[in-house]
Amino acid sequence: MSQAQLHESDFVAPAAVDNIRRRSAVVGVVATVLALAFAFKWPDAFFRGYLLAFMAWLGVSLGSLGLLFVIHLTNGRWGLVIRRILEAAARNLWLMAAFFIPLYFGMSRLYVWARPASSSLEPAAREHLAWLSGAYLNSGFFLLRAVIYFAIWGILVLLFTRWSREEDHAGNNSHNRSKILAGPGAVLFAFCVTFAGIDWVMSLDPMWASTMYGLIILIGQLLSALCIAVITASILARYKPMSELLQPGHLHDYGKFMLTFVMVWAYFSFSQWLIVWSGNLPEEISWYRNRLLGGWQYYSLFMALFHFVIPFCLLLSAQLKKSARSLVRVAIWLLVMRFADLYWLIMPTLSPQKFDFNFFYLLVPVAMGGFWLALFFRNLRTSPLLPLHAPLTQAVLEPAHD
Repeated sequence: MSQAQLHESDFVAPAAVDNIRRRSAVVGVVATVLALAFAFKWPDAFFRGYLLAFMAWLGVSLGSLGLLFVIHLTNGRWGLVIRRILEAAARNLWLMAAFFIPLYFGMSRLYVWARPASSSLEPAAREHLAWLSGAYLNSGFFLLRAVIYFAIWGILVLLFTRWSREEDHAGNNSHNRSKILAGPGAVLFAFCVTFAGIDWVMSLDPMWASTMYGLIILIGQLLSALCIAVITASILARYKPMSELLQPGHLHDYGKFMLTFVMVWAYFSFSQWLIVWSGNLPEEISWYRNRLLGGWQYYSLFMALFHFVIPFCLLLSAQLKKSARSLVRVAIWLLVMRFADLYWLIMPTLSPQKFDFNFFYLLVPVAMGGFWLALFFRNLRTSPLLPLHAPLTQAVLEPAHD
């Protein structure tokens, strides 16, 4: 089949996607009603769960945008097959911008710098916190930075998705524009993700800072997005046209990327720990001390084993990476571990004395995830699953039509 003969109707997402979308919306509505019913009784737990949910689902959208940069810069076949999936996920950034609003109004429930200075703090700590609140960590500047982050991310998503749809028309030069934007856009994107991670998660403990923190957030988002893309592609591969597009070679490439991201996440996490350990400063070790006492030490060991050691060993297998069923199982597990990692980053700071778990920590992410997935699958239905006139489209189609 030549590119001139390609029709959008031949590459639309299957109707089964609408069933998943409706079910996701129902789950989102039901979970939201349950969460709001108890939110007024336990507001602190609700907002902790809300921050966890927000960072988890925002990470999938941002990670998808990050992978789009990689795809346009490398121009590989592997990226063409899941590009529209990533675009659909990235377009959910507008939804996440709306979800930020309740988080802003619940700041005082989460961030110590958003509350009146506590008399329980030592004078030096109160003075440092007062300086931070005046210079950087204050509600007005906090909101302004969030608006800037979402505006930059939103513009990047808008340009990439608009040019991608224009590319579906034969002879359009949108691919070149996307490739030109990908380089500087990736740098701007990385800066925004880094500072957003500092604002929304690291500032939970304003007395602690790490130069590696933003990179840990960033690589986790890329891994989350890739896992969602692999799972979605596997679902779509039960039907045409994805059943003819997704090949074992593509799966092998996705598995190699997953292995890479797992290794880089472990490297960044270990590097941060090593820097803090070698410095051995009281104001720095407190962050890790909270994660090594009160039951959190077992959770930390769980993270090391199941976010790195076991996935690393599994993804070394070339046979596993070429098997859709096996790779999807690993992707689902890694997606769970991404949620667990965010839990590890957030909750010990808010509950340092003992391991803390509340039903809100699952209910709110399920509620938010229901709406995120509903919009995501709706987005999938608005454009062909394959860019029809991208430079490598014919090469991707050849295995299916030779």
